[in-house]
Amino acid sequence: MDASPIRSLRRVAVAAALLCCVAAGCTSHAPEAGQDTGPTARADMPMAASDLQSQFQKVIKEVLPSVVQIQSSNELGSGVVYDGKGHIVTNAHVVASAKTFKVTAANSEEPLTARLVYSYPQQDLAVIKLDKVPAGMKAAVLGDSTKVEVGQIVLAMGSPLGLSSSVTQGIVSATGRTVSEAPHGGTGATLANMVQTSAPINPGNSGGALVNLNGQVIGIPTLAAADPQLGGSAAPGIGFAIPASMVKTIAGQIVEKGKVVNSGQAALGITARTVVDGNLRPAGAAVVTVRPGGAADKAGLRPGDIITKVGDRPVATVTSLSEALAADKPGAKTSVTYQRSGAEKTVEVTLGEQ
Repeated sequence: MDASPIRSLRRVAVAAALLCCVAAGCTSHAPEAGQDTGPTARADMPMAASDLQSQFQKVIKEVLPSVVQIQSSNELGSGVVYDGKGHIVTNAHVVASAKTFKVTAANSEEPLTARLVYSYPQQDLAVIKLDKVPAGMKAAVLGDSTKVEVGQIVLAMGSPLGLSSSVTQGIVSATGRTVSEAPHGGTGATLANMVQTSAPINPGNSGGALVNLNGQVIGIPTLAAADPQLGGSAAPGIGFAIPASMVKTIAGQIVEKGKVVNSGQAALGITARTVVDGNLRPAGAAVVTVRPGGAADKAGLRPGDIITKVGDRPVATVTSLSEALAADKPGAKTSVTYQRSGAEKTVEVTLGEQ
């Protein structure tokens, strides 16, 4: 992130369709004679507003102490307490190039000191560790990403614009999204299986917690969408969070081994750049280097080849190449269509690991 907290959250440009929602009216009826109005009947009724408010407050009381503010010399963001040993998971773009940090917990105004354990920009996740764990600090409970459903009510907790211990509310808008971060100022990572939410996510929420009403962290807020037609201005109600399953996989390896040894992300084993056609339109991803022994090398790809399709997914840019690969797993077999010396060729590739 930049020095200004306004820009502390990386945004991704997405095309958005505007949907008009019409709320249906509800008609109230008096109970008929002999109608059951006891506890069993009431249990089937929607949660009353007061009950929902009580549940919100309960979840906030339980989870907010596990969400912290993270500050380096020129960056500001949020983090989630991972375990009782002082490990805190956050976004890689929150830690940026810093090695030491000041951490402020929700129940304390006195900042704590922490150091970087490991940063993994490829998935925009990082782990830092407190030098001293204060009494009463508890780890958050990470939920099961496979049980996240569209329509679930969620709360986003973090430090938007430097306002620590802030909470916003929304729903899960979609699951399984693949989005790419901006390469300038962000990590440039392509992130798969993201949770989309309508809960307002603002600069400084990065690395915080997206929480369900069971008090479980189901994701780490990472991106807010920007509307390219509005000059990159924020697109309200469209944010993305890294699913808890990926957080557990990556953070667990960092805590246990000090680094990521199994990313679970497919790769061709190349570096590439976007090329354009005669009308200056993106026309593919040109191979720049090929890693010896990697997937592309074994398939016969070489520098100068222009990749135009992976499987049935068109490739016009390096970003779309990354998004196409994000849909597969290491070891999977897929076809790669490319151009070499003006001729189109297709080869089968067994994907490697990033």
